[in-house]
Amino acid sequence: MIYPPAERQPIVDHLHGHAVPDPYRWLEDPASPETQSWLAAQDELWRGHAATLAGRDRWHARVAELTGVGMVSPPLWRGRHRFFLRRTARQEHAVLYTTGPDRAEQPLIDPVELDPTGLTTLDHWQPDLDGRLLAYQLSRGGDERSELYVMDVATRQVIDGPIDRCRYAPVAWLPDGKAFFYVRSRQVRLHLLGTPAEDDAVICAADRSYGLGISHDGRWLTISAVAGGGNDLWLADLSASPPDRPALRVVQEGTDAVTIPAVGHDGRLYLLTTLGAPRGRLCVADPERPEPENWRDLVGPDPEAVIGDFAILDGSVLLVSRTRHAISEIGVHDLTTGEALGQVPLPGLGSAGRMFTRPEGGHEVWFTYTDSVTPGSVHRYDARTGRSTLWAAAPGTVEVPELPARQLVYTSADGTPVRMVVLARPGTGPRPTILYGYGGFGRSLTPAYSSYILPWVEAGGVFALAQLRGGGEEGAQWHHAGMLDRKQNVFDDFVAAAERLIADGWTTAEQLGVCGESNGGLLVGAALTQRPDLFAAAVCSAPVLDMVRYERSGLGPSWRSEYGSADDPEQLGWLLGYSPYHRVRDGVDYPATLLTAFGGDSRVDPLHARKMCAALQRATSGSRPILLRHESDVGHGSRAVSRSVGLAADMLAFLAEHTGLGDRVGGR
Repeated sequence: MIYPPAERQPIVDHLHGHAVPDPYRWLEDPASPETQSWLAAQDELWRGHAATLAGRDRWHARVAELTGVGMVSPPLWRGRHRFFLRRTARQEHAVLYTTGPDRAEQPLIDPVELDPTGLTTLDHWQPDLDGRLLAYQLSRGGDERSELYVMDVATRQVIDGPIDRCRYAPVAWLPDGKAFFYVRSRQVRLHLLGTPAEDDAVICAADRSYGLGISHDGRWLTISAVAGGGNDLWLADLSASPPDRPALRVVQEGTDAVTIPAVGHDGRLYLLTTLGAPRGRLCVADPERPEPENWRDLVGPDPEAVIGDFAILDGSVLLVSRTRHAISEIGVHDLTTGEALGQVPLPGLGSAGRMFTRPEGGHEVWFTYTDSVTPGSVHRYDARTGRSTLWAAAPGTVEVPELPARQLVYTSADGTPVRMVVLARPGTGPRPTILYGYGGFGRSLTPAYSSYILPWVEAGGVFALAQLRGGGEEGAQWHHAGMLDRKQNVFDDFVAAAERLIADGWTTAEQLGVCGESNGGLLVGAALTQRPDLFAAAVCSAPVLDMVRYERSGLGPSWRSEYGSADDPEQLGWLLGYSPYHRVRDGVDYPATLLTAFGGDSRVDPLHARKMCAALQRATSGSRPILLRHESDVGHGSRAVSRSVGLAADMLAFLAEHTGLGDRVGGR
């Protein structure tokens, strides 16, 4: 394959005693004529290769069919109003609906109605405490730089906004509906409806990633901010200090613990925390004395399960959601003593989502459930009867294959046991396989319906999900074991998973593909540069790959607590040790590699994929292709369904072509 020329410039940075070459720095500038010309040539190269991929149209059709089940969210109750999202097979985006006392559904926000091109996304929304007003955020072209608006729910008229620089901003309404706390430009502010946003009172001025919460009666305000491997946390009594100058009291600061607070109807402060318990515990305290020394365990830690959520029902029942080796369970406890009383019935061994209750209390809770063959659905648990029932199924139907799942435990390079889920139809002998991983930011890979996984497995392939260190599957310590100077553990876990799949006869190196997105793209980049002999193909989507300069673009500065900083001499050494862009070596037969990047991505700058593509194309000694698939008007996260389908189908077609699965898509 003849690749577009890419000039290697003699740029070398001298950092803390390291000579760091960066020959493709010119590709960091997306607006330069040179970059645009190179990108156009790469696009032509990709399109030409894509046209030759066997079964590409059939992969697209099957992914679209499986995606057509749509989605529905749990209800969010406010007064007599219920708010929820739903997307049918014919819709490009989910639509936000509300129902009133008469239960008639009223669409509130349809992104396609606002923008027929499909490039506008609904990023976040939050009704006020009685459901009369709705704060919501829109962004365009995938940039996620949301603008915030306020709508009168009854009339659907916009009464405030737009307020810019509100990327996924949390919103906490005051009880009278005349003002709300929110985050703008990474500062906590108080906005009074009908006043200019520039006049908003600044509550927390430091540039940080904040979370907000407010009690059901509007009395207690909680503010959290990411700090290292945990968060700092403050609490304010709004009955004792004015909202524009809340008297914030420190709950915790300077720890590596994550603590999530909520003040209940009983006036107690509930704290879901990893402080002193890496897998989590639920504590209670007096909000007047919120410091850790005053906390009391209500539900202590489980040695094998990670606590993720809790809900209070009927004033005496406590529900606690856990994941046990990535499988969800919801325990029923006595609210006063924390005593375990039983379990909420779940449909299977899968994933239960966040629990939703009525703000005024009650005996019901709603949550989503999904597993490998079950589209996301909403279930309702009634504490009075102890029964769990289906509340709302996904709006579409589709034939889904039987999909046996096996959980394997294998040993990583340092002897640590790691779990991996293998999905495959019955059969013998090695088969084309995709190994998928993430391994970062405490994010867990749990069972879920996927229109990306199902077509591969029904076509006769194997799909494996490795639950690597850096994730949250086994609690805070599991996350900490895969960050900063321990990041190499993540890559070792991934390589060990590949070796186990080969050793057990699931696949061979000639049939093994790897896939990862975002931080998972870093994972794939590290794997293919450290062990190129182990893989036939790789898909590296929206990746972070230049670890020396990642802090200079996108949301990079906010990731220093996960990766470290090149400004620190010791941490630069960690980063150079695995930075994929800097580990590309001439004369290596690299796997067939597809890098995907998105022009609207304001989280991970597409420069990473561009520079890595140029480096690999020059260095590889083999005939397997190195390609870049670039979309100019989508971003890192939400996008129109048709764009997601197209991306997934192209990734599958590429992996099938280069692992030997070919065009067997649609096999039953």
